[in-house]
Amino acid sequence: MASVPSTPLLKDELDIVIPTIRNLDFLEMWRPYFQPYHLIIVQDGDPSRTIKVPEGFDYELYNRNDINRILGPKASCISFKDSACRCFGYMVSKKKYIFTIDDDCFVAKDPSGKEINALAQHIKNLLCPSTPFFFNTLYDPYREGADFVRGYPFSLREGAPTAVSHGLWLNIPDYDAPTQLVKPLERNTRFVDAVLTIPKGTLFPMCGMNLAFDRELIGPAMYFGLMGDGQPIGRYDDMWAGWCTKVICDHLGLGVKTGLPYIWHSKASNPFVNLKKEYNGIFWQEELIPFFQSATLTKDCTTVQKCYIELSKQVKAKLGKVDPYFNKLADAMVTWIEAWDELNPASSSSTTTPAPAEVPNGPPAKGK
Repeated sequence: MASVPSTPLLKDELDIVIPTIRNLDFLEMWRPYFQPYHLIIVQDGDPSRTIKVPEGFDYELYNRNDINRILGPKASCISFKDSACRCFGYMVSKKKYIFTIDDDCFVAKDPSGKEINALAQHIKNLLCPSTPFFFNTLYDPYREGADFVRGYPFSLREGAPTAVSHGLWLNIPDYDAPTQLVKPLERNTRFVDAVLTIPKGTLFPMCGMNLAFDRELIGPAMYFGLMGDGQPIGRYDDMWAGWCTKVICDHLGLGVKTGLPYIWHSKASNPFVNLKKEYNGIFWQEELIPFFQSATLTKDCTTVQKCYIELSKQVKAKLGKVDPYFNKLADAMVTWIEAWDELNPASSSSTTTPAPAEVPNGPPAKGK
């Protein structure tokens, strides 16, 4: 008797967002995993170029002309000639969840040789709670074969909603240009079978090539900044989104997970080209990290949008002194939120989330 194929998890609740400048032949390898889902492809570069998508995929494709048409003057907040253009896909999606992947990322294999369904693992991560308020030494306590260890407060075992699932990569590591230059042959061969929650108050370098998030919980904070064409910086788009997102998640009592799943990162970008893009960022990040580490949001910041607007004001006030670019970026952050709200007028990401800012170790106990 033929087995009835099971419906893929979140089939109608998740969009896959792919930024690209080339034909999407890489989708053939992902076909068994991606074909049931809707794709949003954001074409970067020359809008007159035709991008070929393999047959059988359900997708919508946007180029720069489409972005300008849909957003009008607000299109200025979407980067050009940079993978940061992908965040336009987050904005036009109508789904609860987003998975984004780069077009040079292939299906990886675990140590036993079995193919890794990265999307399924991201969904698992997003659908189970995080533990940002107290570190569990057995990593993810909700995983089969694990639990909360002795000494873990029972009041915190319910966990927090997971807003972000940050995946990793085998083969080509996600290095900056100076590290690429001194380690040109280095490859990541370590498969670590673990998922952990990044603790509250701790920042992390977010990579956008293998990333999933709950759009309703944190979508408006996933702005990949002003990068690429006409800007003095590139390759910090996902970093910027990660820092902003983590500050807001900490404020709203949401969780961020990192670890599984792995994808196979197939090719290294040119370190000399990367150095030119990253040059300013390498210096600026020494100011940016302390800024985000000390950033606080008021109790009035009860939605992601309010948090993000407040953060934009702090960017202008404190980072504008580092370089005038940050004044421009702060203005773009506001434009991004205005455009998001225009396209998502009834977005449930605007739902008020009580901020547990006054409780240092976690959300208030229930019934108090």
